[in-house]
Amino acid sequence: MNLDMTRRTLLHLAGASSLAAAAAAAAHAEQGGSGGGPTFANRTPMRIGMVTIRVRKLDVVADYYRDLLGLAVMERSATGAALGAGGVKLLALEARPDAANEARGAAGLYHTAFLMPTRKDLARWLVNAAIHRVPLSGFADHRVSESVYLDDPEGNGIEVYADRDPSLWQWSEGTVTMGTDQLDIDNLVSLTNTNVSDYAKAPDGLRIGHMHLRVGDLAKADGFYRGTLGFDPTRARSGAAFLSSGRYHHHLGLNVWQSAGAGRRDDAATGLAWFSLEIEKADLFAAKEERLRQAGVQVASVAGGFEAADPWGTRVRLVKV
Repeated sequence: MNLDMTRRTLLHLAGASSLAAAAAAAAHAEQGGSGGGPTFANRTPMRIGMVTIRVRKLDVVADYYRDLLGLAVMERSATGAALGAGGVKLLALEARPDAANEARGAAGLYHTAFLMPTRKDLARWLVNAAIHRVPLSGFADHRVSESVYLDDPEGNGIEVYADRDPSLWQWSEGTVTMGTDQLDIDNLVSLTNTNVSDYAKAPDGLRIGHMHLRVGDLAKADGFYRGTLGFDPTRARSGAAFLSSGRYHHHLGLNVWQSAGAGRRDDAATGLAWFSLEIEKADLFAAKEERLRQAGVQVASVAGGFEAADPWGTRVRLVKV
């Protein structure tokens, strides 16, 4: 499979006739933002840990993430599964065979963004996806990163991406420049062998770089994730906001593109159950809990930390690591 064949295959899998069409599809999937990077995103004061999703068909979805990303199945039973990379749990699935499907207009998960350690890892994964004819929904260059978009079998959004070196990110008065440009597929996959796949498993350094959430109101979301949890704003655009810790381009994306006015989520439906935020420093961890309590947010103890819910019932676990 030569470079041109790889590009044409990937365009076909993304249902696009050209790179411009693929970038437009990515713009629809991301609406202009992206991010991630274990060498940066996952050593900030507060960073994404793992995500838990409620699914109807446990075996189908677990096998999909195993085969798609090469995640190791670390735990598996009739009621759930946990998958990860390098011995680190990244994704937990809860079996809910009788659950209703969460509506697209509800608050909840927009996508989980899996961050490759290097650009070459992204290239290796992308060639593997092309060879195995994995359906894609778009790909784009976001200036701070390069990204590919797709959906799991139950419609949960996924982003797979690699960061550019943070020294190349452009900042102005606390705002980072991001965009949705055409991804140079030929340049990307030239980093690896396009004739055969050497992507047998996820790189040990694969992590979740950021979470992108559907919310009902940006002001309320800002009040919780920035005002109470203490994330810093890094970018805003029509219908969306991006927040981070430690001057990363974003650990959280928040949008109302499909969910404006959404009410409280149905805990019995499929979709995002909770995601975790990891904190190393004891004083910062204690300060986060105190901020939540002072804001009147109900806090519950969980293994390794505590849990709170955003205004729509999406649960966030703060874990001391």
